[in-house]
Amino acid sequence: MTLRSYRRFVVVAYQFLPLLLAYARDRNRFLLFGASRQVSAETRRKRARSLLDSLLTLGPTFIKLGQLLSTRPDVLPPEYVEEFESLQDDVPPAEWADAREILEADIGRVEETFDDFTTEAISGASLGQVYVATYEGRRVAVKIRRPGIERLVEADLRVIRWSLPILMRFVDRARSFSLETLADEFEKTIREEMDYERERRMLEEIGTNLADNDRVRVPAAVPELSSKRVLTMEYVGGTKISQIDDLDALGVDRTALATTLQRVYLQMIVEDGVFHADPHPGNLAVKDDGTVVFYDFGMSGRVDPLIQEKIVEFYMAVARQDTDAILDTLIEMGTLSPEADREVMSNVMELAIADARGENIEQYRVQQIIQQVEDTIYEFPLRLPPNLALVLRVATVVEGVCVTLDPDFDFIAVATDYLGEEGFIEDSARDFVAERATEFQEFGQSMVRVPPKLERTLDSVDRGDVTVQFEVSDDERALDRLAKRLILGGLLSATIMASAVLYAFSTLVAALVPAAVAVPVAVMLWRSFRQKKGLRATPQFTRQQMRQRRGDE
Repeated sequence: MTLRSYRRFVVVAYQFLPLLLAYARDRNRFLLFGASRQVSAETRRKRARSLLDSLLTLGPTFIKLGQLLSTRPDVLPPEYVEEFESLQDDVPPAEWADAREILEADIGRVEETFDDFTTEAISGASLGQVYVATYEGRRVAVKIRRPGIERLVEADLRVIRWSLPILMRFVDRARSFSLETLADEFEKTIREEMDYERERRMLEEIGTNLADNDRVRVPAAVPELSSKRVLTMEYVGGTKISQIDDLDALGVDRTALATTLQRVYLQMIVEDGVFHADPHPGNLAVKDDGTVVFYDFGMSGRVDPLIQEKIVEFYMAVARQDTDAILDTLIEMGTLSPEADREVMSNVMELAIADARGENIEQYRVQQIIQQVEDTIYEFPLRLPPNLALVLRVATVVEGVCVTLDPDFDFIAVATDYLGEEGFIEDSARDFVAERATEFQEFGQSMVRVPPKLERTLDSVDRGDVTVQFEVSDDERALDRLAKRLILGGLLSATIMASAVLYAFSTLVAALVPAAVAVPVAVMLWRSFRQKKGLRATPQFTRQQMRQRRGDE
């Protein structure tokens, strides 16, 4: 294994050396000395295409690496991300004889297990390939791990680890940290994709979550014919979702199809917490009746409840065009650094929303907003949480598929309708009231904590430990009036919040009790400000005094 890794290291170094030299010259024009160079967007795009060719040449592991890099705008400039988004996991299948050895070692002899087996693969990918067979009278799809892929992946993972210290020399400190986390994430991801038992579990879980939706079809797994290297599931045919002419010939409503696809992904991400993370057109098909079929669950992800909540808040902030709320949500999700210049980022978001608007001011696309955010993210030393990077990629790819189906597709309108129907918007309102109730509780706790602290402070004054110098130019009852107003203001806030909480969670009659108390308190507070005597600053100069001074002079 070590010898194979050394050989692969030489091959990888040969492929990447020209680009590394170019990056070194960006820092020092003459490699070891000289001024740095400014790199244009066109130069970066040429380099991205060259790097893409190298990834394709190096084979399956690096193709997967390129796909992962396409989800990480915090690691690569936008030109690289755009080029890598076109990287399709579509390679010629391995020889049937080699694939047969794996199938028979894990499942049993082909002739004894299957009624019929087509030895020509219907699709080939970097890690596996798919065949069609007949089992117990029904058609099934058999996915077999590519022969020898384990040894190649293990060797390439070693090469990537060995290459990291070299790459660190060409990036800044923040980006180097992102590269290390990316390497860890990639190793975990590719091992998961090679584990077909995990893919079967994800397929079954997502299929169960979507079982009640008759507009969606997830193939059922065949556990008795599955293993870590083989996955057998029912065969469900369909028309590729990007074949628009064929869909029109079938009479499929493409707008309804796009809406279904978007709503399904919102359900998976926002409600279920487990989602199909590779929605490119090759993994989506449409049956004759318009049902959406999902394939290939090797790349699947999970979303924790906190991120789900923040995603909902992000959608609602985008719908309201509230840039401050968008930035707050991105910071809370860990996408945007709290130290980032909010004014700059707010301008970016405003420009993104303005640029994304259609003829109708309410029409704008989340893909363009995300793209603008991703472009800006690269300018800051940031990194994306792994699952959030997958969610961003899914949102972008799904929106692209939906726009292909319907050029006038309104992502935000569909998302807002879905969140409203599922009660997320109402829940957000209740959350607001609950947050205000929490603030009221904290206010009450502060009212309890302040007197002891004040007493301790006065004791310190009595002991002579504190020296205070002040001058009061107003009458002696000013502090009394100030204290009265503070108490009245606190009581008014408390009664208003109590009324709001009771109205939200109890009955109207119960809410009227604190509201009735709030009225006289509000009147008393208002009258305290209407009194002629109050907190008034004594003017040091007046225009009359100035004129008198000039006259005396």
